[in-house]
Amino acid sequence: MRPVLLRPLIAAVLCAAAAACTSGPPPPPGTGEDYLDRIAQHRRDKDLFFRTSESSPIPADRRASFQGLSYYPIAPGYRVPANLTAEPSDEPVIIELTNSHGTLERLQRVGTITFRLDGQTHTLTAFASSAQQLDRLFVPFGDATNRTETYGGGRYLELERTATGLYDLDFNLAYNPYCVYDTRWVCPLPPPENRLTVAIRAGERLPDDYEG
Repeated sequence: MRPVLLRPLIAAVLCAAAAACTSGPPPPPGTGEDYLDRIAQHRRDKDLFFRTSESSPIPADRRASFQGLSYYPIAPGYRVPANLTAEPSDEPVIIELTNSHGTLERLQRVGTITFRLDGQTHTLTAFASSAQQLDRLFVPFGDATNRTETYGGGRYLELERTATGLYDLDFNLAYNPYCVYDTRWVCPLPPPENRLTVAIRAGERLPDDYEG
């Protein structure tokens, strides 16, 4: 069977292992051992999923030799508070994003996430895969590490929707689309407004053996 759009990942499993997945209101910046331990456990759990699950994007004949994902060191400075300015709810805005196969994916634009990083204000558009899944935000983004250190098509963040509009935005949880590991997967690419000009050296990196 041909894999389809990567939505969602394994949020229930991985967010249970990393409390930073639970959004706002934002906590103070994560600098303690408890935060570092949670992110480290999140990574171990994800490696196990990739190595053993039938839903893993690693092709079945390569899972036994899978050595784990490549990451930047955990960087608490890339965990920042953010707020969502939501779109009016009366008329959903549907956006077509190009995907890794060169076709289009239709996603609903939920709103704009605003945050500050290294003294600069940035924004990212947040999406939902359908009007029935507005409880989770899908945030594809690109940055200055793409093509050299991270996937050229960008990476993803996912957030649980909050009633307050406040979020704990943690780029240490940024992850690669599944098409990085198997090109049969179809993955949406970030829109132009989600291409950050800064380098986000946090979260997943390209695999050491990546040949895309």
